Amino acid sequence: MPGTVGRVPTPAVPVPGARTAHHTATPILGGPWGDTVLGPPESWDPAVRAVVDVVLTSPVPMALAYGEKLLLLYNDGYAELIGGRHPEALGRPAPEVFADVWGLPGVGDVIERTYRSGESFLENETLLPFDRRYEHGAEQAVFTRGYSPVRDSTGEVVGVLTVAAQTTQVTNHLLSLSEFAAALAGTLTLDDVARATLRYAIESFDADRVSFAVDDGTGFRTVRRVRGELLDEADERLPPLWRRVAGDSTAPLLVAARTGVPVFTPDGQPLREHAVDRHDQKVRALATVPLRSLVVRGGFAVGYETAHHWSTAEQALLSALAELIGQAAERARRFETQHGTAQLLQRSMLPEHLPDLPRLRIAARYAPGVDGNAAGGDFYDAFLLPSGRLGVVLGDVAGHDVQAAARMGQVRAALRALALADPRPDVVLAGLDRLVASLGAEADTQELFVTVVLGVVDADDLSVTLASAGHPAPLIRRCTDEGDSTAEYVDLPPGPPLGLGGRFATTTVRFVPGDTLLLFSDGVVERRRQSLSAGLARLTEAVAEAGNGDPRALCAVASGAVDDATEDDVAVLAVEYALRPSRSVSMEVPAEPTAPSRVRHWMTAQLTEWLVPEQVIGAAVLCTSELTTNALLHAGTAARVEIDLSAERLLVSVSDSGTRGTVTRARTDTLSSRGRGLGLIEQLSDAWGTDPTVRGSTVWFEILLPPG
Repeated sequence: MPGTVGRVPTPAVPVPGARTAHHTATPILGGPWGDTVLGPPESWDPAVRAVVDVVLTSPVPMALAYGEKLLLLYNDGYAELIGGRHPEALGRPAPEVFADVWGLPGVGDVIERTYRSGESFLENETLLPFDRRYEHGAEQAVFTRGYSPVRDSTGEVVGVLTVAAQTTQVTNHLLSLSEFAAALAGTLTLDDVARATLRYAIESFDADRVSFAVDDGTGFRTVRRVRGELLDEADERLPPLWRRVAGDSTAPLLVAARTGVPVFTPDGQPLREHAVDRHDQKVRALATVPLRSLVVRGGFAVGYETAHHWSTAEQALLSALAELIGQAAERARRFETQHGTAQLLQRSMLPEHLPDLPRLRIAARYAPGVDGNAAGGDFYDAFLLPSGRLGVVLGDVAGHDVQAAARMGQVRAALRALALADPRPDVVLAGLDRLVASLGAEADTQELFVTVVLGVVDADDLSVTLASAGHPAPLIRRCTDEGDSTAEYVDLPPGPPLGLGGRFATTTVRFVPGDTLLLFSDGVVERRRQSLSAGLARLTEAVAEAGNGDPRALCAVASGAVDDATEDDVAVLAVEYALRPSRSVSMEVPAEPTAPSRVRHWMTAQLTEWLVPEQVIGAAVLCTSELTTNALLHAGTAARVEIDLSAERLLVSVSDSGTRGTVTRARTDTLSSRGRGLGLIEQLSDAWGTDPTVRGSTVWFEILLPPG
């Protein structure tokens, strides 16, 4: 009935003491109407009696306010709305029943105006002011109410009919639509769009099954969620598990995606011929809506396991969703195209593999800055020289575009060529200086800014010789006789950046078994809100506190040593002079269901041959199986498992080469194989981490070996 203000939480639900519709008719028709202006029911005006019959049989909340006193007659739906005022409200004047709110704007005045003027009135989406049935903090119910004059057989207005239609669900959909639009605005890839769409649809529509599809060249790929599916935080951030479907499939969702025509099935077996499991078989009501996009073909579907009438409001909402999702999918497709091009260019600029040496262990880590959508100018390299010594280099070409990456490739290739001819670091940098000056003159620019640090490691001579062209000095981690560790920067003259015609000096320092050399780019230590000296100090502290000098672990430690995000590229290269030679072996893992089992057998046999303790074998095999499964499922490509065994520890890494999803995964610090991977790795290993690279992602773990 009346009102526009007040608090009323959600949908009308049965109230203790409330009556069903067929019970409400008895007190109304059997009431003491003879004492009122209506008189006995058998004498009611036929037109009025017809209105009363409609009220009593309607499932929608309705009330008739009759006569000058506006006596109330209503049905069960309305009885639920007014709660404790029923049943005493029957036959009583509305101004008395609602005396506490009758004077509020939009309450009594609306009914009285309709009665006096004989004109209908529609009140859109307001809250009932008189319901006290719900606990504090519950969701408020929203209603649209219509007020119509009721006329008798002579055409005279004798009352007002109020019809209340609850629109809470539609209103909530519209409110959450803005939140969904904000979530889509933050998506970069189609994986992100799929995750946001599935999460919104399953929650907002309270659906039993939702799915999403996009074109994939010759066909489509689809992903779905079902009610009750448990996904932890790591699962939400990992790429969805897509299923590829032929382009000519007659599945309802793909038909809608191809034709651009939405289909709303209220009841039936819409997925009977295309069901992949019992969840699909149980769907009875299904809405399939195509994306509204000129660039990406696709669609999404919402399904229920019970019959469901797709109202006009729901269809309009689904159409609005298709517009938002289509725009997000277009942006994501453009991003993925540009990102793939940048990654392909970056891959051609960095070394395919680092040298595999028995005493010098080498690892590198590269994370592009900005949003991962541009090729960066940071580079690293490690290569064997004709003398048997090891050359290591890390540099930075200013910029985050294709031109910077191309110049980086020229500098890296020239540096290796110069070093192979004459490995002295100062001589190599002098040659590079002339090259960069030439490139700058050719491009007619004074903004070509290149910094490099170059080192030559001589394991036999227990030394490393370094030279720098405007680059941060490397860091060396050393172990003391007492088993502690320290870290210090090499006292290295910085020299001018390349291309300025400067002179370069070399420094030779001790490098013995147990030491680790760390080269890094300025993106590791520079932050907007803190000084460079603070970043350098934090890096020194983190490296010194690291549990051991393993190069892969130190790369991870260095990359996260300084708090706050950086917009610059991050490149790290570490070389450990191992106390004893290590043994290494690797296996290429095809993207097929039996692969994890094959990895387990291969790894068990290899570690048993190396006489690794049985308890370490069990933990390592279990962790590797989890990581392999994770890589195959979420990257969708073949994987590579590498084992490195030293006297102190067992290091295992699992790498994928997938580009799909690596942008999101690059910022993910947790793992999951359906929710248990992270806890398993943390429990069974002594250290673990993720290495985002331009070739995909590498996940590694380390287990320390017992003494002896």
